[in-house]
Amino acid sequence: MSKTILITGSTDGIGKLAAIKLAKDGHHMYLHGRNSEKLANVISEVKEASDNNHIDGFVADFSDMQEVKNMANYINAKLLKIDVLINNAGIFKSPLDKTKDSLDIRFAVNYFAPYVLTNALLPLLEKGEDSRVVNLSSAAQTTVRIGALNGQATVNVGEAYAQSKLALTMWSFHLAKQLSEVSVIAVNPGSLLNTRMVAEAYGQHWSPADKGASILYELAVSNDYKGITGKYFDNDKGSPKGNFGPAHPDAYDDVLIEKLMVKTKAILDHII
Repeated sequence: MSKTILITGSTDGIGKLAAIKLAKDGHHMYLHGRNSEKLANVISEVKEASDNNHIDGFVADFSDMQEVKNMANYINAKLLKIDVLINNAGIFKSPLDKTKDSLDIRFAVNYFAPYVLTNALLPLLEKGEDSRVVNLSSAAQTTVRIGALNGQATVNVGEAYAQSKLALTMWSFHLAKQLSEVSVIAVNPGSLLNTRMVAEAYGQHWSPADKGASILYELAVSNDYKGITGKYFDNDKGSPKGNFGPAHPDAYDDVLIEKLMVKTKAILDHII
């Protein structure tokens, strides 16, 4: 049965590869990018590669929470339901370390943007069939510091990235507990995959990008993962694919999670 699937950050890397895999199955695919020209080109490319004309997209700069909110409002007006949301958009290195709202750009794109988008799209997800949210975490996870979260403390790129990915994982577990009709999974798609972001960050890779795209495909639509929620999938553990395993200990600490949720809401209420 055809599903309605939205993948953020899908004009490149594993998001684009996963979009092609899913489009080949005949699903209605919605891509996202921050550059309208590049998005249009990738939509055409996915259509041609999959022989599927049910491909469309949305433009938003995920470092700007108002743009994320505007995109969500447009999606709510345009679509009747969403069966799968893959929060794939992410950033490591950037020419700018801070957003216009003075947030660290890693926290903005990797954590705040999917938080805003997903919460705004919950009405559509709750109308979907076997609805799933797949959040792109990382093997790099480290304790979230409030100063880094709100942009008041300066931390190095790697530290900000790892904190943002743990924040995303903590929120994923929290969200899973709130929802009865939507499954939520956090996934490390694989360390040092052959993508542009990894090349820019580390200059080397360990595994092909398709390893990450394949697990996104499976978590999105495979019956093997139906109804599984509030877990962390580690694609580094196993071959050819990983398995569910432990995330950072903070992701299971209810006190820390509640503190993160309260602070997140306060920061966003000030911005949008």
